[in-house]
Amino acid sequence: MKYYVYLLAFVLITGAGCRSAKKIQTAITKTKTDTTQMILVNNAHADSVAVIHDLMGKLNSNRISHFNTFSAKVKVNYRDKEGEQPELTVFIRMKKDSIIWLSVNATIFSYEALRVLITPDSVIVLNKKDKIVQYRSVNYLKELVNLPFDFYTLQDLLLGNPVYLDSNVVSYKKNDQSITLMSAGPQFKHLLSITNNDFLLQHSKLDDADPLRNRTADLTYTGYENVNGVKFATERRVSVSEKGKLDIDMNFKQFSFNETLSYPFSVPKNFKRQ
Repeated sequence: MKYYVYLLAFVLITGAGCRSAKKIQTAITKTKTDTTQMILVNNAHADSVAVIHDLMGKLNSNRISHFNTFSAKVKVNYRDKEGEQPELTVFIRMKKDSIIWLSVNATIFSYEALRVLITPDSVIVLNKKDKIVQYRSVNYLKELVNLPFDFYTLQDLLLGNPVYLDSNVVSYKKNDQSITLMSAGPQFKHLLSITNNDFLLQHSKLDDADPLRNRTADLTYTGYENVNGVKFATERRVSVSEKGKLDIDMNFKQFSFNETLSYPFSVPKNFKRQ
């Protein structure tokens, strides 16, 4: 059960495609930069402030926000300290700002292990294997992964929008392929890389602002597809480390916006409530 719950809270919120580990590592390496060569933003009247304002505007122009519903089919691979875990197939249905519905299926056995309903206030987890239903507040997600996020952060992560993007950009760097921004917020130092031509999110590296913690998260976004003007990253990877390490790969096999969706969720009478 713990494995599936972790996938609910973290695997489903980001990831990377089912490309080979070598190709994914190459993509991550290309986005890394020497931060000592970055241009400091320390003068309110400097041209660099105008550059940052322009870049943030262009990055936000690619933000997926003009939609009513979203659905997707995702192949998920997950590795922790115990090694490679069984592949999952996850079906996502979303109603903007109100419902995230998930069906987590064990791919190899073709059965539904979990059904999850998340709202801005609550989380309900239907564990079909053990016949248990759990009712929690939305803070349950934050408690599971020890990261400060709510329903709307989860929604952004599933859509591939940048998260924890603080407006306090302290430095930046541009080259022919990418643009890198460094921000310093109350919770994270954030190193963000976007493409130089169409300003799409490539890589996000979060380091805990608390010097007493050694928590980092690397998120990589690739495989962009343009559907009706919406640029969507179909291949993602997240690597998180603190006391242990968690690697997640996700491949969005199907996705669509603004279709009529249902969110079926009934609790059998014989399920134990927790």
